[in-house]
Amino acid sequence: MKKALVMLATAVAMSGAFAQTSAPASAPASASAPAAKAGHERNVEDRITFLHTKLKITPEQETQWNAFADVMRNNGQTMGQLFQQRKAATNLSALDDMKQYATIAQAHADGMKKLVDAFDPLYNSFSPEQKKLADATFHQGGPESGGRHHGKGARKAPAAAAAE
Repeated sequence: MKKALVMLATAVAMSGAFAQTSAPASAPASASAPAAKAGHERNVEDRITFLHTKLKITPEQETQWNAFADVMRNNGQTMGQLFQQRKAATNLSALDDMKQYATIAQAHADGMKKLVDAFDPLYNSFSPEQKKLADATFHQGGPESGGRHHGKGARKAPAAAAAE
């Protein structure tokens, strides 16, 4: 169970899936959607830039890197849309709420599979030093290590915040 939680937290950190910004409560939903989307896209792009630098991607690895980054962007876009739909939905029954969450969970699982498939050739192209960096970077994202958390009430542990 602990390993599954670490993997899930890592997946979230990699995809930027839950890095949502929220508009003030007084703003109409239609006006806040572009701002939230822009903030979410910025978070995904920030994570892509961070990982590119942290993993020391070489010019020879750019093709695999770009494929991986595109999956991150697509996953982020999909999750952002699903969370916007969830936020916009009001007066849902408990059953509808659970169905909506199941849709989000399935989209996350599908996106994670795509991300793993894109990361595999990139990781295999890494030097031993890059593999150590990747292993440490993605491992520190788990809840046990106080790594990166997303969503409401999210906060970074001092070590994770300093690393980014």
